[in-house]
Amino acid sequence: MHILPPVSGHVWDREAEDDRRRLQRQLQQMALVSTARSAPPYLHRKGWVPRVQEDFGDGGAYPECPVAQYPLNMGKKDDNEGGKTSTALAVQLDSQGKVKYDLLARQGHAKDKIIYSKLTDLLPSAVTSEDDPEIQKPEQDTIDDITEKTRLALEKLTQGKIAAAMPADVLRSRRLHSTSDTRQGSRALPSTRERSSASSEWLRCRKTQWSLQNSSNISKKVPRGPPSPPAPVMHSPTRKVTVKEQQEWRIPPSVSNWKNPKGYTLPLDKRLAADGRGLQSVHINEKFAKLAEALYIADRKAREQVEMRSQLEKMAAQKEKVRKEESLKMLAKKAREEQSGLRPLPSGDGEEAERDRLRAERASVCTYLP
Repeated sequence: MHILPPVSGHVWDREAEDDRRRLQRQLQQMALVSTARSAPPYLHRKGWVPRVQEDFGDGGAYPECPVAQYPLNMGKKDDNEGGKTSTALAVQLDSQGKVKYDLLARQGHAKDKIIYSKLTDLLPSAVTSEDDPEIQKPEQDTIDDITEKTRLALEKLTQGKIAAAMPADVLRSRRLHSTSDTRQGSRALPSTRERSSASSEWLRCRKTQWSLQNSSNISKKVPRGPPSPPAPVMHSPTRKVTVKEQQEWRIPPSVSNWKNPKGYTLPLDKRLAADGRGLQSVHINEKFAKLAEALYIADRKAREQVEMRSQLEKMAAQKEKVRKEESLKMLAKKAREEQSGLRPLPSGDGEEAERDRLRAERASVCTYLP
């Protein structure tokens, strides 16, 4: 009992497909009529139109068919390439029946351009007659005419470039000079700033002949004078070199403190000589002693001034303290007298009392001084 439903679609079998293809090939071989496309024979093509490339075969278009034909898609615009024309060329034969391959070299060039594509083009051509017009020189009138046309064309070109580089005032003056027919000379126009107030003037030019006989036209080259004498070089008289001078001029060999590739054992005196310490002499300037003495004196004077200033401050503080104590004593004395009901008699002379008070203050200050 089958549980699965029956197959609704077509069943494909590999063996059945191979048998079907084999049978189709046998039928094609046994067929009497060929299935290949071909054009109708000549004079029987009325109403027939070539539509595919197989209709053309290996040949070109059919002139008896009045329709647009594109054998090998030559001249046909391809929609996929944006309307570009085909670069294929039609096969052409020469007088000997050979294919003209020089058409490939001529493609993309002008029609009148000469292109040598064969070996025979490089060979010299045979001259059959001396009167051949191709090898005759042109006449003198023709040469003069062509030369004059070339000169005028070059002159026009150069004059245009020169005029483009000139300012407007010069061009205007030249134009006015060319239009004037009676006056001889050139017309000078004022500048742009002075044109409103000034008027144009005419300049007359005169031709003179340049001659070498005129002394102003000859530049003479004067020979150069002798140079100044050289400065004298003073030399000391020759003398014999002493042993001391030789030792002073002796340069010790270079000894490096970092490199010793040979592994030599160098004594310390040689290293010190190479270091240059023995050539240096320690010298102390005399002004160092003067500077040290001046600094010592300045320090001592500064200390004395500081000490004197501190003593004066102490004296002023002591004097202020004594004055405050005296004032407090006077206040206490007055308070006691007021409490006891006794009042001192007023002194008749105020100046004498003031002098006594000052004497008492001086005496108290002198007693406290060290």
